[in-house]
This record gives sequence, structure tokens and C-alpha cells, in this order.
Amino acid sequence: MAAAIIGLVLGLVIGGGCRYFDIPSPAPPRLIGACLLLAMTVGFVAAGHLLPPGKTLVQLNTP
Repeated sequence: MAAAIIGLVLGLVIGGGCRYFDIPSPAPPRLIGACLLLAMTVGFVAAGHLLPPGKTLVQLNTP
């Protein structure tokens, strides 16, 4: 829970700093881009909870 709060606060600080110093934001400029970023993050976190540690869905057999 602490990591989520730290991430949220850090995101707000970076966004506020970009606005204050008139620096282009590192976030996607459109709503669809932000939704895509959110979907990728949710998928990454969900896969981390569903897969056991060290397990992958695809195994590449290399000699």
C-alpha cells in the first residue's frame, strides 16, 4: 500500500513541477494515450499477481 501512495504522490509532484516550470509533461497528451498507459500498468500488475514467482507463460528453448 505504501508503494502505491508513494507512486501517486511522486506522479502528482512530477506533474505539478512540469506545470510550474512550463516543461512538457512526460505523460501522453491525449486521454486515449493515458488510458493505454493505465491498461498496460493494470495488465502488468495483474499478471504479477496471477503468475507464481519465476514462472512465465512462454518458454523459449535455446540450446
